[in-house]
Amino acid sequence: MTSLDAPVPRPTSPHLPHEGDDGLYTQSWYPICMAEDLTPGAVVGAEFLGGRVVAFRDRSGRPSVLSAYCMHLGADLSVGTAAGGLLRCRFHGWTYDEQGVCRRTGSGDAVPEGARLFRFPTEERFGVVWAFNGTEPIFRIPGLPCPEEEIRARRGRFGHLAMEPWMVSAHTLDLQHLSLPHGFDLKVPPADTVRRTEHSHGYDLVGSLPDGTAYDVRIDIHGPNLFLQTGLLNGRWYFWMTSPSLPAPGRTDSFFVYGIRKDGSETEEAAEEALQRVFKAQMQFYSDDSDIFDTIHFQPGLLTARDKTLAMFLDYMRTYPRANPAREFLN
Repeated sequence: MTSLDAPVPRPTSPHLPHEGDDGLYTQSWYPICMAEDLTPGAVVGAEFLGGRVVAFRDRSGRPSVLSAYCMHLGADLSVGTAAGGLLRCRFHGWTYDEQGVCRRTGSGDAVPEGARLFRFPTEERFGVVWAFNGTEPIFRIPGLPCPEEEIRARRGRFGHLAMEPWMVSAHTLDLQHLSLPHGFDLKVPPADTVRRTEHSHGYDLVGSLPDGTAYDVRIDIHGPNLFLQTGLLNGRWYFWMTSPSLPAPGRTDSFFVYGIRKDGSETEEAAEEALQRVFKAQMQFYSDDSDIFDTIHFQPGLLTARDKTLAMFLDYMRTYPRANPAREFLN
């Protein structure tokens, strides 16, 4: 056998940590539920970081995300009730406030010392309830360049993918994919517009698709997973926000929100048509990529010069902060 015939290992890039390695997860804001699902008195359960959390609203209507299992016997609080800003376990009536502190037991016995759930930093933005994996956020959820009351928006969710949130983001920072497979005619080289901060990466997309759809937009990834696109689609301002959740290692599903600025001179029908154009344009991207996402075994190997922006993001993920302060509470 010659050296050319000898099997050799597949070349790979330096190790990338995966979610759940050593019990740790990347620190970011992750969507838990739609804000509209969190009506007064509602309790919403969700998978998160390989365990479960619950969301409900306090007396002021602010959302709170807590570990899901009661400190008494571990009953899932998502089958409990919320009233007066307090979360009550259906099993034995232990009742918790928005900080996760047990305020009373159902039997009337004194509350044992340490009867407290883990409370995640929680925000409501874009009509989504978010939880941060950590005790203090390391960056803020981005906003829009105009007040939310000026926006006409729609929301939805994609199904599960056998990927991790940062892998979806890596696809966004793979600038080659704009031409292959999407076929953009780029008016400005995106690589010339790349920007980064301590907790974000982005670039500008200026060009058109083969069907003539024109883009002049800013694209940014915040943390490892929060995608925000703002700018002009065929001359009309719009935004699209997508954020993969983190239910468990090797799994994600995505929440998305998109919208346009309200225009008092246009009819309701015209506004809906504009929203549909945004949705259709974005769904074409996902259609182009869906077979790839459904089958990819994401493991970066031999990169080239045109992968510079992708390589930068992968290096970012190799040193990105990871934690899991709630691990003792989630299972």
